[in-house]
Amino acid sequence: MTVRLYDTKAQALRDFAPLDPRNVTMYVCGPTVQSAPHIGHIRAALSFDLLRRWLQRTYGRVTFVRNVTDIDDKVLQNATDAEPWWALAYRVEREFTAAYEAVGVLPPTYEPRATASIPQMQELISRLIDAGHAYAADGSVYFDVRSWQDYGALTHQRPDAMESSPDTDGGKRDPLDFALWKAAKADEPEDASWASPWGAGRPGWHIECSAMSRRYLGPEFDIHGGGLDLRFPHHENELAQSTAAGDAFARYWVHNGLITVGGQKMAKSLGNSVFALDVLRDNDPLVVRYALAAAHYRSSLDITPSTFAEAESALARIRTFQERAARALGTTNPLVVADVPAAFAAALDDDLGVPQALAVVHETVRAGNAALDAGDTDAAARALVEVGRMTGILGLNPADPTWRDDAAGGAEHDALDALVGALIADRARARVDKDWTAADRIRDAIAAAGITLEDTPDGTHWSIDG
Repeated sequence: MTVRLYDTKAQALRDFAPLDPRNVTMYVCGPTVQSAPHIGHIRAALSFDLLRRWLQRTYGRVTFVRNVTDIDDKVLQNATDAEPWWALAYRVEREFTAAYEAVGVLPPTYEPRATASIPQMQELISRLIDAGHAYAADGSVYFDVRSWQDYGALTHQRPDAMESSPDTDGGKRDPLDFALWKAAKADEPEDASWASPWGAGRPGWHIECSAMSRRYLGPEFDIHGGGLDLRFPHHENELAQSTAAGDAFARYWVHNGLITVGGQKMAKSLGNSVFALDVLRDNDPLVVRYALAAAHYRSSLDITPSTFAEAESALARIRTFQERAARALGTTNPLVVADVPAAFAAALDDDLGVPQALAVVHETVRAGNAALDAGDTDAAARALVEVGRMTGILGLNPADPTWRDDAAGGAEHDALDALVGALIADRARARVDKDWTAADRIRDAIAAAGITLEDTPDGTHWSIDG
């Protein structure tokens, strides 16, 4: 089956055909490093991590670029005398990187900072001026929206129905025009401006991504990604300025859905922001990854008190099967040659249908447990391999050493193992003494704590109910 993706610009599912079938090229708008990452940032990064992983399995290679916007109005506004803008940007960038790494987001092929591509931005601006689609005014440069007849092509809006650009410096010819270059201001740090043909200043937000995507992927590339909130004006402006400058730009536009909290949009003004650091402190990182991946990437994801508990239960079912199958098969594990189930691949081919793919994972877990119950080691071994391969593709394999936390979760598991092990030993002694009442009482107490016992020829094993 051909990979299909929902293209925002086409407003339809499209068969995906990369420019080079041996190397998919992908640009995703990364963070503006003004403040700590929230759960919406992590969900966005994870959505494109999942897409990247599937395209990489399908085509073999993905050149993945995710930028860092380290110079911007908000970065300058949040800086202080004690922490200059560049220091703030670097500190927050590190916080984003740590959060991405914690939930298993693969590092990008390239992760350019905006401040490292100023010459490329100025070159692009000059091309737009020469083509008659931009003009200089009072040290700034603006894109002339009405000079480009295709403006609005991404979001299917007519210019007369659009909101004015927030760029309010003097010299704009039209309220819709947006800044490509911003003249230096007296109240901004001197080191936040660069020399240019139009005077000292700094780039506008939109020109940054157009210049960086061109620098690292060329004038035409396969996929441009980002959150739904970036469609307008950011991505609309990127498309306009790049195509007006003569570049073919992105062939597919892919956008992930946003996070809500208890049914409300997450916003600072509502005081309901859920920060990544808090979530990762209170939950296992693999649980966080599962919770954020389980909903379709284009859907809105509502964070509730049960979100992470449900993800933890789902992972427990997978982990319990893997451990049970490994014990049952032992060193006699038959050689299994198996690919992922066809239904799993079909789900991911169909606009990255992770919820449907996870349904296949859990169906395979159920089939594997049934095979173990029936003593069918061949079927159990096949299910074990398939579950490992499917969860490995999604970055959700509980058996992967990546998710082993020997310092925290490992210590907690060891402590629980010691306590449950002592109870299991007490139960075994009661059974030897034929004190069935005591043995049943211990088993019931363990079950009441949400722990399942499995009596096997090589001993009793425990697992947490999922």
